Amino acid sequence: MVSILNPSEASVSQRSNVMVRLIGWQTLTFFFAFFLNNALVIYFDLQTVPATSTALTPRTSIQIMVYVLCFGWTAWMVMRDQNRSLRKDANSISNFNSYFVRGCFFSVLFIGVADATIAWIRVESLLPILFNEYLASALLRANFVGPVVHGPLVLLGFVTALFTRTLGFIWLSLMIVGAELLIVISRFVFSYEQSLMGDLVRYWYAALFLFASAYTLLEEGHVRVDIAYAGMSQRNKARVNAYGALFLGMVTATTIFLICLWSKQSIVTSPVLNFEVSQTGTAGMYTKYQMAAFLLIFAITMQFQFVSQFFDAVADMKNEPGKRSPEPISH
Repeated sequence: MVSILNPSEASVSQRSNVMVRLIGWQTLTFFFAFFLNNALVIYFDLQTVPATSTALTPRTSIQIMVYVLCFGWTAWMVMRDQNRSLRKDANSISNFNSYFVRGCFFSVLFIGVADATIAWIRVESLLPILFNEYLASALLRANFVGPVVHGPLVLLGFVTALFTRTLGFIWLSLMIVGAELLIVISRFVFSYEQSLMGDLVRYWYAALFLFASAYTLLEEGHVRVDIAYAGMSQRNKARVNAYGALFLGMVTATTIFLICLWSKQSIVTSPVLNFEVSQTGTAGMYTKYQMAAFLLIFAITMQFQFVSQFFDAVADMKNEPGKRSPEPISH
C-alpha cells in the first residue's frame, strides 16, 4: 500500500512545489519587467496604451512583449526543472541578494570617500588649482559627477563584492564612526565645519539601515511582536512565516517599489534623472539622488529576501531537509 501511495504523494508535493516556485519567481520577474519597461518609457519615450483607445502601436507592443517574454521565460525555467527543491531556490536567491547588498555597501563606501573629497576641494576653491579649466567647471555639475565619478565607483563596488565574503556594513559602520569623530574634532577643536561632513554621515547612515534590512531578515534579527508565535509548533510557525512573507512582506515591498518608479515624477525616478543635490548646493555632496534610490534598493532586496523566506517556510511545512540556522546578528 505504501509503495502505491508514495508516487502519488510525491507527485502532489512536486506540483505544489512548482506552484510555489512559480509564485515566488514571477513576483521577482515582475520587478525586473517593470523596471525594464520604466527604462524604456524614460529613455526611449515609449508610452503605455491610452486609456481611451484599445489600438496597439509598435511602441506599446514592445512594452507588452517585455512582460510576455519575461513572464514566459520565468515559467519555462521553473517548468523545465520541476524537481528542483525549494531550499535550493531559497539559497540561490539569498546568495544573490547577499552579493547585491555587498556591492551596494562597497559602492556607497567608495562614493562617500570620493564625493566628500571632491566636495571639500570645491568648498576650498581648489578646483582651478588642481584641475584644468574644463574639469574644474565640470566637477561643479552634478550631472557630470554622477555618471563620470559615481558610475565607475559603483562598478568597482560590485567587482569588489565578488572577491569578499563580508557584507560590507562592518566597514561602513566603522567609517561612520570615523566621520562622526572627525566632525566632533574639527568643530570643537579647530572650529571648522562644512556641510559635506553632515552629508557624508547621513549618506552612509541611510545606506547602512536600508541595505542591512534584508540581511537582518535573513538572520531573523528583526523585532517580532510575539503574541502566540513562540508557543506554536514548527509546522504552524512555518505556516505563519509563509503567509506573512506572501501577503504582508512581498505585498509591502511591491508597493514601495511601484511608488518609487510609477512615473517620471515619482520619488525615485525624478531625483535620479535630474541628479538632484541638497539645498547646500556646491557646498555639500552630490549624493542626494542616490539616497532617493536607496529606498528602491531597499524594496528590491527585501522582495528577494521575502521570496526566499517564503520558499523556506513552505519547505519547513513539508519537512524538507536542509533547514538553515540563522547566524547571530553580532557576527
